[in-house]
Amino acid sequence: MPIRYRYARRLGAALAFAVPVAGFGPVAVAQENEEGARAIEEVVVTARRREETLQTVPIAISAFDAGDLERLQADQLDGIESAVPNLNLVQGRGSASSANIFIRGIGQPDALQSFDPAVGIYLDDVYISRIQGALFSLYDIERIEVLRGPQGTLYGKNTIAGAIRLVSRKPSQELEARGELTVGDYSRTAGRFYISGGLTDTLAVSLSGLVDQRDGLVDDPVSGREYNDRDNISGRLALSWNPVANFEAILSVDATRQKNALTLGRLESDLIQVDLALGPVVLQPAPSGEFDFEASSTLPNDPGQDLTHWGSALTLTWDLNDAYTVKSISAWRRLETDFFIDIDATRFEVGDVFVGLDQEQISQEFQLLYDRGGDFTGVAGLYYLHENVGSDQQAFANDFLAFGGLPLDFLRTIDDDLTLDSYAVFAQGSYALTDKLSATLGIRYTSEDKDYFRTTSTFSNLPALTLPPFVYIDDDSWDAVTPTFALDYEVNDQLMYYGSVTRGFKSGGFNGRANSPGDTGAFDPETVWTYEVGSKRTIADGRLQLNAAVFFSDYEDFQARVAEVVDPNAPIPEFTFPVLNAGELDIWGVEIEASWLVTDELVLATQIGYLDADYKEFVDESQPDNDRSDDEPPFAPDWTARFAATYTVSLGSNGSLTLGADANYRDKSWLSVDNRDVLTQDDYWLFNALATWTSMDERWSVTAGLKNIGDEVYKTDAQEFSSVGNIQTAYYGDPRTWSLSLGFRY
Repeated sequence: MPIRYRYARRLGAALAFAVPVAGFGPVAVAQENEEGARAIEEVVVTARRREETLQTVPIAISAFDAGDLERLQADQLDGIESAVPNLNLVQGRGSASSANIFIRGIGQPDALQSFDPAVGIYLDDVYISRIQGALFSLYDIERIEVLRGPQGTLYGKNTIAGAIRLVSRKPSQELEARGELTVGDYSRTAGRFYISGGLTDTLAVSLSGLVDQRDGLVDDPVSGREYNDRDNISGRLALSWNPVANFEAILSVDATRQKNALTLGRLESDLIQVDLALGPVVLQPAPSGEFDFEASSTLPNDPGQDLTHWGSALTLTWDLNDAYTVKSISAWRRLETDFFIDIDATRFEVGDVFVGLDQEQISQEFQLLYDRGGDFTGVAGLYYLHENVGSDQQAFANDFLAFGGLPLDFLRTIDDDLTLDSYAVFAQGSYALTDKLSATLGIRYTSEDKDYFRTTSTFSNLPALTLPPFVYIDDDSWDAVTPTFALDYEVNDQLMYYGSVTRGFKSGGFNGRANSPGDTGAFDPETVWTYEVGSKRTIADGRLQLNAAVFFSDYEDFQARVAEVVDPNAPIPEFTFPVLNAGELDIWGVEIEASWLVTDELVLATQIGYLDADYKEFVDESQPDNDRSDDEPPFAPDWTARFAATYTVSLGSNGSLTLGADANYRDKSWLSVDNRDVLTQDDYWLFNALATWTSMDERWSVTAGLKNIGDEVYKTDAQEFSSVGNIQTAYYGDPRTWSLSLGFRY
């Protein structure tokens, strides 16, 4: 029996016997059910392009409203990581604003513009093409939905691992205002606000903004400078126009400016200088002991990392009649970055780089939705995306090479440009075969064209190292059909089972580190087939929700960037960074999410994920002896778990007090694609706590929060450029931090 079916058969039956685990999940506070008793609140999502409750949509999905985000102390998108099974979502390596996202062991951590993300991020249904700038600050969010598994039909564009949907608040006619001021350690000061109301009977407006500043978490003992700080300003203006009952137009404009110092990690290995006369020299030995949040750099601290990210979107919704709705989503976005990144994180100039990025995208989507309230619902659509990404890069390595103890100057400059045109047509429909059994069939056709231009030059005071410009020009196109098949069986109003087969696709591309003819050529797309069975259960009169899923993914042609030294015995070493379609992975896992309203005051919840991911095949063809089959992929810990409790105490006319705490566990995981021992993170626990006082009229609140109570030192991401100076650098999560917030709402 094939492995994918054996695992599904072995574990699928377990869903029927899944038992609730004491804990608390990302579900809002309780509401009254039809009998007037307290119950877990129903969460409405639009993951399938129409409104459905979380417990009736037959896919693995986690949802968070504004209250959930406050309880998670989620200031940025990475704050939801612990509350989603089998999710890795951290600040990208060496960057203050990039998002490294893996779902169920599939992702893409490389921020280079020639790589596409594996998890699609959507801001109000607008696809965000780059992981730079994707670590959004959360200040104007109605809801976040995390869809696990490939979403190749309705979302399509690079959602081979899943999709994260950020849904902003819509302007309302009623006057609404809220604001919050926050202080914390490391001299943190933050403020955010939201105001909305009607300008006329048909026109409503909302305005929101955020300012968030914090001193650096990492100190430089040599210069006294601080790194890993926070300096964000964001704003959003939205207009909603309803001239007639069956038509709505929403225009939004958003902008973000970040001006941060460098983001430094710690070198975890010996930093090596190649002396062409004397041989290898250790510039800095590998550290011992825990990271003490001290690091040095030769790069300028001001500017360190500057980012501007802005965009606009126009969404038109027209109800043609009781059955048909037409929707148009038109968007434009622009991203500019000036990033200095010290990859080696030392006072030596071995891996110091500058990356200036100028990205622009326009997209258009048309949807035709059908829902008459009968046995059939469906959506069909067209999608187009045009993107242009240009970059200016400089790599400084004056301490990498030497001759007889004298360092040699080394500078490499890169200018490149990538243009993408992506087209898609899609359709998906669900039909009720009986009053309990429904079938869903979806299909998407995607075609993508890419053009790439790159020129790189190398300069040195050693003539043999000075090379003429190397020019790389390439173009290619790819297409894919990504279907979805699903069945769901509603036993009753409290229990539903589902099963699905889906295909995901991530576009091919070009090696953005090609410095010689051997590095050129396009790499192929990635594909995955995922087989999933799941159940959603609501029991105890709505006071307990238990959702579970078992899945198997057959993941092929994954894109791996590796580091190589072409000939280590050559007088002058030649290092390359090829991109391989390295082989296949088998991934299977289990996910459980439970929420339990124990009493009217106490809510418990848990999210548990188990993942078994192995390279079925991983052979570097340029190094035939490097067969890494049966190794494990990065950012795929076996176990992830969160246990949380929230208790609310009534203070009568003095309001109420809510106390919350959670414990989060992550198993050991690799942080680099080639399983470097020093770039691993052992299993660890994080503990957080929160206390909120709310006035009787719910207009005022005071919140005290504490994160990483145990001051755990843990790695979140890594850089691996071992062919250049043996660079292996790890980045670390925040130490213990506290915050105090004053909130107001009207």
